[in-house]
Amino acid sequence: DGQAAFSQLSIPRAVIGVHWTALAFLPRATAIACERRLASARRWLRRAHGNKSEAPWGLHSPAVCRVIVPVSNNEKDLPVIDLWTWTTPNGRKVSILLEELGLPYKVNAVDITNGDQYQPEFLRVSPNNKIPAIVDHDTGMALMESGAIMIYLAEKTGRLLPEDAEGRYRVMEWLMWQMGGPGPMLGQLHHFHHFNPGKAPYAEERFGKEAQRLYGVLEKRLAGRDYVVDDYSIADIAIWPWISRFEWQGMDLNAFPNVKRWYTAIAARPAVQRGYDVPGRQADIPMP
Repeated sequence: DGQAAFSQLSIPRAVIGVHWTALAFLPRATAIACERRLASARRWLRRAHGNKSEAPWGLHSPAVCRVIVPVSNNEKDLPVIDLWTWTTPNGRKVSILLEELGLPYKVNAVDITNGDQYQPEFLRVSPNNKIPAIVDHDTGMALMESGAIMIYLAEKTGRLLPEDAEGRYRVMEWLMWQMGGPGPMLGQLHHFHHFNPGKAPYAEERFGKEAQRLYGVLEKRLAGRDYVVDDYSIADIAIWPWISRFEWQGMDLNAFPNVKRWYTAIAARPAVQRGYDVPGRQADIPMP
């Protein structure tokens, strides 16, 4: 049927040994699946050999990965992820991540200003009538909630989420910070300060002060760091789209030099620029 087929991970014997550098010459979806097998193999080896840096035949030796190359290299024939999204920070979290991971996906625009989120087709995927949501036809998994989707995609590919326990939980820590802090608090500020200015002065003041506090937390965290948890991760991808609305929030990024440095560096990434324009281009990425 022209689709790639992959056997279960086989340890320690491989049908085909693939070096990391060889992945560049495989069809993209094939390489991604093989990369996922490699990540699983490395985790297995570390557990089996007491987390030692060197295991028999090495963690970066030819891959423990069975690959059946597809009859057709046409990527449109391969399993894809269906993405339901709109041009909001939460929606952009997932489209940017998909672009960073290079996973093939199909976009379904859900115009939340037109009530599309209440359509039966969308509610079957996202019962909470919120974007984003995905269906992964490779596994049959349907997910709503941006944080859950990001963890799922990172684990699926073995990328942008550290394998070591401390690094993993640090990324989770800051992902949860975004979901419990900047997401809801800055979202309320958008409602009162940007869309309904002057209607509720107390609310504007309250959420404006909370925005200042949250930006201050991020500013301190980024002191001496390029990214929130040292290496670029799903935590950065989750936080960045909310900071991209700094103009809506009445925030001056020049008052937060570490945040500004981090923000502009991420804004320059090609995958971020592509993901920002999903499901359609509206405007340039705001720059301080």
